[in-house]
Amino acid sequence: MNPDLAALHPYPFEKLAALKAELTPPAGLEHIPLTIGEPQHAPYPAALKALTAHQQEMARYPATNGLPALRDTLAQWATRRFNLAGLDAERQVLPVNGTREAIFAFVQAALDRTRPAKVAVPNPFYQIYEGATLLAGGEPLYLDCAAENGFRPDFSTLSPSIWRDVQIVFICSPGNPTGAVTPVDEFKQLIALADEHDFIIASDECYSELYLDESAPPPGLLQACAELGRDDYRRCVVFHSLSKRSNLPGLRSGFVAGDADILAPFKRYRTYHGCAMSLPVQHASIAAWQDEDHVRANRDAYREKFSAVTKELAPVMDFPVPEASFYLWPAVPDGDDIAFAQRLYTEQHVSVLPGSLMGRADAQGTNPGTGRLRLALVAELAPTLEAARRIRQLIEHG
Repeated sequence: MNPDLAALHPYPFEKLAALKAELTPPAGLEHIPLTIGEPQHAPYPAALKALTAHQQEMARYPATNGLPALRDTLAQWATRRFNLAGLDAERQVLPVNGTREAIFAFVQAALDRTRPAKVAVPNPFYQIYEGATLLAGGEPLYLDCAAENGFRPDFSTLSPSIWRDVQIVFICSPGNPTGAVTPVDEFKQLIALADEHDFIIASDECYSELYLDESAPPPGLLQACAELGRDDYRRCVVFHSLSKRSNLPGLRSGFVAGDADILAPFKRYRTYHGCAMSLPVQHASIAAWQDEDHVRANRDAYREKFSAVTKELAPVMDFPVPEASFYLWPAVPDGDDIAFAQRLYTEQHVSVLPGSLMGRADAQGTNPGTGRLRLALVAELAPTLEAARRIRQLIEHG
């Protein structure tokens, strides 16, 4: 077996299950999980209808590059959403089976193992960035997302000697688990660093369509490129998904867009990998990317939920003002996120993800996730608000 498999950390949910294994929740309270970021709102009906309408096309092999109609739809959506001059649907867009699969595959294809290979990742982080790096023979470089920097990485702290070995920088905006949004000027500063030190920027933007201020959609990496007049999107790739936008996590549909010189070898890798998107899923994806009404309705539902939960928890917990995504990132009153999560499960039958399980400690033992919780507000309003009430009750009653 690949010896690098031994370097993989258990997934946060495995660790959480172990923490809860010996605990007994109250029998009289229904369990409310706020752990996994799996949307529970209704999936977009027209996408499901398209799946059924095109089911006979399961008899055909799909091409890695996807249907021209899908690539055109993706290019047009990204161009509208991020105010681009345009995207070449043939060379600058590639359909993928969800961002998780694509991010993992991308690192395998992009990392040059013949020289030092660091991959910068936000800390705390989505664990696929780290796992993909380790299995590609690279070394994760953890960049703490501290409150004093708006829960975003501070790239100014890295010296030229460190940048020399960095091959990929991962950005997650809006962020998981913090919900932090990267300003367009920070994207531009990172692009300048990529030009200076010759690395790829990989921007995970799968939460980009879940934002609370309808007048302020989060900017994206390609948008920053366009404002700089870089229509070749040199050194830049973005990852987008229908999972959160359209409540279709099981569809496993997304796309990668950006630098054609990067996407061409990545497409060749994927052809050998054999991970082309099935044709019924491609048709369902076209339907979902072409409609914005259901996405606005989805945002309205999250906006109502965030408002209710924030009102309930703000008096007893400190957390950044939500901007986007469907997570809250509150600090626990006593600073022990593990103990708080265990008490919450034992006394209130609510499951949350301790922040320390999503971060990595530095040489001094400091983990930027410690003392916080990730609350995934993915269920309908009533159970989510009930969970918030139980959290408040636990805090108020000590």
